[in-house]
Amino acid sequence: MVVYVPDYVTVSAKITVDLRKKLAELGVKPSEVIKKALEKEVEERTRNMLYEKAEKASHIISKVEREAWIKAVWERRD
Repeated sequence: MVVYVPDYVTVSAKITVDLRKKLAELGVKPSEVIKKALEKEVEERTRNMLYEKAEKASHIISKVEREAWIKAVWERRD
């Protein structure tokens, strides 16, 4: 059995001493907040990129006539 172990890298951010104290007082772990924020950003940008690609594809697809689509489907089945 092969177990996948993800690779990790360290990412850091500079914050003020005051902010660090407030985080500690509130029991907030900066690494968890940074990780969640980065995951959310990647998800959002990926979604936007896919949306833009779908928009471009729809413009190209809309130029193909219906009969050409039907012919392509039938040829693919054969």
